[in-house]
Amino acid sequence: MIYEEKKIINPAAGAIVMAIGIFLYGAWRQFFTNGAVVSGLYLLLTLIIYLMLIRQSLQKGFWKPFLSNPVNSFVIGSWVAGLAVLSQVILKYLERVQFLVIGIAGLNTLLCLFFFFLCLFNFKKLWLRPTFHHIHGVILLSTVSIQSLVITWANLFPGIPTTMVASLIIMGILIYLNCSALLFIRYKNKTWAITDDWTNTNCILHGALSITGLAAVSTGVFSSFLVTSLWWFVLGILLVVEGMELVRAYLRVKKLGWHKGVCTYHVSQWSRNFTFGMFYAFTMVMLESPLYTSVFSDFQQWFLYLWGWVVAIALIYELILWIYSFYKSSFETSS
Repeated sequence: MIYEEKKIINPAAGAIVMAIGIFLYGAWRQFFTNGAVVSGLYLLLTLIIYLMLIRQSLQKGFWKPFLSNPVNSFVIGSWVAGLAVLSQVILKYLERVQFLVIGIAGLNTLLCLFFFFLCLFNFKKLWLRPTFHHIHGVILLSTVSIQSLVITWANLFPGIPTTMVASLIIMGILIYLNCSALLFIRYKNKTWAITDDWTNTNCILHGALSITGLAAVSTGVFSSFLVTSLWWFVLGILLVVEGMELVRAYLRVKKLGWHKGVCTYHVSQWSRNFTFGMFYAFTMVMLESPLYTSVFSDFQQWFLYLWGWVVAIALIYELILWIYSFYKSSFETSS
């Protein structure tokens, strides 16, 4: 294929920006006090990734095969969420370049609007033939992108009307329910195998709820009872989904060995790092807000510390796989 020969970067590379950025926003503070230098490096990495994405998207023939698949086109949501997470990191650590955030947020809003209408078009195609396409968790980036934009604008302009903010968050929840129904139809058939058909992106089942919780806490538009209930619900979904991931990992190692089973890099794996980091961020901001303290705060504080190590170890592991994969591909190309 001509497209493959010209491929510069995987269109889902926005997930790298999402995963590293949410770690810096949340769990980084559990281990380090200063994040300015590493955030500057993260800003540079983001610039490189997005310039490569822009360059590739301008190539002839890129959009046709990319958008012809209604499932794969949802990776554009990673571009939106990546820019939103970048904005939060800049606001937190890079005071000298905070003027960039308004511009980033404006461009990201336009991108999100394009993505939103694309989602509506593709949801229609998926519902017309819900069992034809290999639907997986990437479609939940529709919810993630909306909630990430809510967080960005709410932090930039705290005076945004509560009704508008609440409406956007609820819209994201309705889209989540729509995506969950499509996934249920996909997996209700017993003919699929967990080793081959359960994908990395299905972890966004809890990640999309975590960012919904973060949006709710960041804006303060919902009651403490609702947010606390959501937190427990997300924890339950996380344990179920990641429990399935452990079973999947065990069966893949048994079938393929350690290297091919769990030690081979794929860009979709960054979605897990993002969802892990997002649940940490949701819990962290919830504990920092007096409005959302509850009788479970002590348990959440203990869990947050433990979960911080999980987030950090998972990110280090993914970075090792990524660097090794990059080194291996570079070596093979040169030889």
